[in-house]
Amino acid sequence: MALRRAAQRAVQQIGQQARLEESVLEQTVACSPLAALSGAITMDVAHASQLAVKQQMRSVQNIQKITKAMKMVAASKMRVAQASTERSRGITEPLVTLLGDLPAADVERNVAVAITSDKGLCGGINTTISKVARGTATATGGEGKQNSIVVIGEKGKAQLQRTNRNQIFSTMGDMAKIRITFPLASAVSEELLKTEYDAARIMYNRFVSAITFKPTLATVLSPDALERNAEAGSKIDTYEIEGSDRAELLQDLAEFNLAVTMYNGLLENSCSENASRMAAMDSSTNNASDLLSKLTLSYNRTRQAAITTELTEIVSGAAALEG
Repeated sequence: MALRRAAQRAVQQIGQQARLEESVLEQTVACSPLAALSGAITMDVAHASQLAVKQQMRSVQNIQKITKAMKMVAASKMRVAQASTERSRGITEPLVTLLGDLPAADVERNVAVAITSDKGLCGGINTTISKVARGTATATGGEGKQNSIVVIGEKGKAQLQRTNRNQIFSTMGDMAKIRITFPLASAVSEELLKTEYDAARIMYNRFVSAITFKPTLATVLSPDALERNAEAGSKIDTYEIEGSDRAELLQDLAEFNLAVTMYNGLLENSCSENASRMAAMDSSTNNASDLLSKLTLSYNRTRQAAITTELTEIVSGAAALEG
């Protein structure tokens, strides 16, 4: 009996020693550099996640400032261009009434003039004009026809060179750096006269409102083509022309009509470009606000999760020390 009791006491002592060693081992591991490193890694990951979200928020805020500034600049330019555009219509419309606008005129030499912008971030107005230019070049082509394209604006140049490179006669860029005036339109018209066209088909976006632009095709005929197509819509024969220089008068009138139409087209497209850019930048600013709200919510959640993790670790550590 005494031997049995001695054996039981020995087993109990061995068990207590084992539990003590296990407890010491747990404390040693908990206080070891590996455990500290694990906790530090957890905190660093949470901190890095917060920093990443915060950097994204700063980037979105900077972009929002840029788009808001671009919207204000575009609105200012649109108001100036709109006033000039409305004045130019007072010159263009009487000439259209006098000479007619004959988009269906069947002539041998056609030149398509695509008026686009030099800069982007203005919606799809350049893509629309490029499509109209391609369609016009196809519709006026055929056997015995000579078609060429004159592109105004870097964006239209980039798009049309991919599909109609062989038909491009000339390109003009950097128009956004120059104030649109009648002398400028006259200089562009001089370049068009080098094509020796029978019909110049000028394509641009006609400004209707701040959110509406209408792709427009204006046809300007040469003096010879104007004579041949007088019955198709031109009212020039209803007027009596004094003097013997009828051909010279028609030549001057056709060149003036080309310059006026070009002037109006440049102004209309500039006004449409700035209005479209204003709308695009307004949409971008609103999208940036929505994204910033989502990022702020994500940042707050990440920060709250990091705080909760730290509190949990503190409470667990305190409980372990008390136990």
